[in-house]
Amino acid sequence: MRYLLLSFVLLGFLQSFGQMDSLKQEKQRIDSIYIKEVQDKRKPDKVLHAEPLFIDLIRDLGARKGEREWNIGLGLTDNNRYDLYTTLIEYEFAPISRLGFEVELPFSYYSPLGGISKDSIPGSKLNGLKLATQYSFFVSEKHKTSLAIGYIHEFMMPEFRNYKSSRFISAHQFNPFFIAAKRWGNNFHTLLYTGPQIERSVITHHTSKNWQVNTNFHYMIPGTRNFVGMEFNKDFRKKDFDMVIRPQMRVGIADNLLIGIVAGVPVKRENQRFSSFVRLIYEPGQKHHRQPRLVTAP
Repeated sequence: MRYLLLSFVLLGFLQSFGQMDSLKQEKQRIDSIYIKEVQDKRKPDKVLHAEPLFIDLIRDLGARKGEREWNIGLGLTDNNRYDLYTTLIEYEFAPISRLGFEVELPFSYYSPLGGISKDSIPGSKLNGLKLATQYSFFVSEKHKTSLAIGYIHEFMMPEFRNYKSSRFISAHQFNPFFIAAKRWGNNFHTLLYTGPQIERSVITHHTSKNWQVNTNFHYMIPGTRNFVGMEFNKDFRKKDFDMVIRPQMRVGIADNLLIGIVAGVPVKRENQRFSSFVRLIYEPGQKHHRQPRLVTAP
């Protein structure tokens, strides 16, 4: 009887291992189907990458002609003396393969905390008009790697309360950047986004400079465009270093509609405390492969 019971337990373990192996094979099959749909559907080559949600890219790496996208973003940052509410609307498009353009209008609204004078905090404003371009100069499906360069120019604007007494354009910000992205296997993604930000005042002609280094790690859910991950936004100045860690997730709610949710945790709480950000992503006219149904072994 004891040997019979042992045989049943062993048989159960073998069946469980068989189910786990079948489930793993099914996930790999789903991933292969989805990646093939994105990468091999048409030319030129394009690698499926998980791209960051806070420091958004100008267009997909290896973008194909005709791709376009609308983004709406809403954010809240808790500071020591005030709350900062941010909104943005942006449009991205690829007139030719691998070349993307973007137009963005970002707004900032400041609300003083209790006991803080409104005149002692920054004033609400349209931050400026941002024009950007990005070119993917290396795309390798074999190596699952993409490299790109780009440039952002922002025409910065004064606070709403200073429109009458100030110039319409208060400063220019110049931001060339470099991107390197790599997919490891089917699900793990890494990305580096780096470059200087140079700001020059139109009024005082003062120039300031900082360097951005943003590193990203994501895990894409098998057979979908959904992911979870982490964004590390690092800012280097002459005598200062700041880093914000941004855990995030992206979920597809329709074939061409996604939502991204981001939290922000500063490493040093000098002025900024916790933050949150939501990005709604709409890709008009694009249909993506629906998630295949995952079938477990009986």
